[in-house]
Amino acid sequence: MTNPARFLQSVTLPVMPEVAQALIRTLNSDDADVPTVTAIIAKDPGLTTTLLRMANSAMFGLSRSVHTLDTAVSVIGMAHIRARALSICLANGFVFPPGLDRLDFWRNSMVCAGYAKWLASMTAMDEQEAWLTGMMLRLGEIVIAQRLPDTLVQIEAQPCDPGERWKRERDAAGFDEGQIAAEIARRWDFPEAVAIALECTALPLSPTAPRLAAVVHLAALITDQAAAGAPVLVDLPGSVLQALGLNLEKLQAHTPNAESFSDISMLQA
Repeated sequence: MTNPARFLQSVTLPVMPEVAQALIRTLNSDDADVPTVTAIIAKDPGLTTTLLRMANSAMFGLSRSVHTLDTAVSVIGMAHIRARALSICLANGFVFPPGLDRLDFWRNSMVCAGYAKWLASMTAMDEQEAWLTGMMLRLGEIVIAQRLPDTLVQIEAQPCDPGERWKRERDAAGFDEGQIAAEIARRWDFPEAVAIALECTALPLSPTAPRLAAVVHLAALITDQAAAGAPVLVDLPGSVLQALGLNLEKLQAHTPNAESFSDISMLQA
């Protein structure tokens, strides 16, 4: 395999629904505003219902119930609602290969997205862009499993140290999940900043890697630690922390619990 694009040639990716395509276009537009995004989402009654259920869940802890999409957007924020709407479209679009548990997979992705958002808030970066990038990272593993199903047992074998899955994927397929997810992002016209960050997530200190790649790299390692039941923020690479100007002790004093990010009730319908 010479590049991720060729690797994807024989894989049929989900067709993004019209609403998702329109939302992706707003990610690349400086003119996208609240009425525009709200009107796009409102075209899909099922998506609107799911988002309202999410807005009223314990995840957001709102002091009052919201009953309209306009209210949800005004209370939670346009960027957050848009990112969540896109994640729902992604989760509903992929057919999972045998050997990958759908709900466990998306729970892991939600936790990674949550930690990416948290780390972005510590580094004055775009929190919703970080959330969406973290959410998309493992999409590449689905494609690897579809393309090379016999490799999934090797990739998912336990125990698996934080970050080891990337090495296993490269050994088995020639590419890691982030590199594949980057190509998916480009095919779906996500912002190039998201694609580049995904492409560099496993190697966040490479010359072309943006700071967002380092944020998602750390978020993925913390997610793996939490999934293994290990103490989080242990043995994180000091060079990556330093590149982001992060202090480990300060992070440890304010680390959110993984369970606060892991609500996937909106994906079960």
